[in-house]
Amino acid sequence: MQTKLKGYALGAIAAATYGMNPLFALPCYEAGMGTDSVLFFRYLFAIPILGAMLRARGHRFGLRRREALVLLLFGWLVALSSLALFESYNHMAAGIASTLLFVYPILVALLMCGLFGERLTGGTVGCIALATAGIALLYRNADGSTLSLAGTLLVLVSAFSYAIYLVGVNRSTLREVPTLKVTFYVLLFGLSLFAARLLGTGRIETPDRWYVWLDLLALALFPTAVSFLCTTAAIHAIGSTPTAILGALEPVTAIFFGITLFGERLTVRNAAGLVLIIAAVTLVVAGGRISLPLTRFRKLFPRIRRS
Repeated sequence: MQTKLKGYALGAIAAATYGMNPLFALPCYEAGMGTDSVLFFRYLFAIPILGAMLRARGHRFGLRRREALVLLLFGWLVALSSLALFESYNHMAAGIASTLLFVYPILVALLMCGLFGERLTGGTVGCIALATAGIALLYRNADGSTLSLAGTLLVLVSAFSYAIYLVGVNRSTLREVPTLKVTFYVLLFGLSLFAARLLGTGRIETPDRWYVWLDLLALALFPTAVSFLCTTAAIHAIGSTPTAILGALEPVTAIFFGITLFGERLTVRNAAGLVLIIAAVTLVVAGGRISLPLTRFRKLFPRIRRS
């Protein structure tokens, strides 16, 4: 029971810190940096942090060949997810993008059901419906305009890549690899994607203002090192499905910063959507304390550019 509570806490922290992406990314965009440059420095600064933690805990850096191949694939998946999400900020408000990203728990549930035969209980379907209703209320912009098709497709690519990662980490040879080690190599291999793209264009933007370096460092620490580390630990503790639905805290965090720091408006429709999302998270965390049927499922379903 203590392990599960720890897993839920780690999943919540992972989602909330990942929701800080817009908080630190937007000042970098406003300073003239491109998406690939921002993500390159984000990963580059996060890797030494995780490497130092890995060393401090006495873990070795060595990998088996099979582990290296799996980590290379997962590294590219996570990098693709980051790239698609950050690119979507150029097409829609980041709070909306972060909310739409929340379709990944549904994708995780479908992957777990289709690939591994995980049963979708009535409670699971109910939570999916609850979360989906919340997303639907947040789907349109405040003025009722239709969201950018390009931005929406980018978010869906990000969600699908992340869903595959969530399922794969818990169903591969990496189950026995220390959490820190998995996160370190996922970021290290993911960095190669951004390095290759920057080498291809021959252009990398560096900050010309001191505070932008601090934003890049914070981007590496909170939404990257802390979030990915807690995500992997939560997956090992409670499984892919509960970790994924706890990701509902990510759009809540992004919208909170959008309102308090970037002047975005919270409408009644938005508030209703947030309430439904929070309710879905509460059902997962409360779990066995609500009623007997809820105690029986250990897994429900398997994680601001201005408009």
